[in-house]
Amino acid sequence: MPKLKFLPHEEICPQGMTIEAEPGTTIIEAALQAGIPVEHACEKVCACTTCHVIIRHGFDSLEQATEKEEDLLDKAWGLEPESRLSCQAKVADSDLEIEIPKYTINMVSEAH
Repeated sequence: MPKLKFLPHEEICPQGMTIEAEPGTTIIEAALQAGIPVEHACEKVCACTTCHVIIRHGFDSLEQATEKEEDLLDKAWGLEPESRLSCQAKVADSDLEIEIPKYTINMVSEAH
């Protein structure tokens, strides 16, 4: 089973965590099952960017993002070439290293 290594995040996962996930499981489903509280304001239906993650290793093992996901990612805070919405990115057969960005668009909006 592929391993998902979540890098340390100051608030969400301070120590970082490595979990296993069944292929076909979305990254957010695996995270939530393991007790990693990744934000998901739209309830995982690809309608916001709060579950944005950056895939530091293993990005090429994921299926390509849909046009809808790419359009939403354009609005994500801290967008990088290896960014994905964790509600859409399904684990394949490779290990992943995942960074949860420091902020979500909700946090940035609330700060203003």
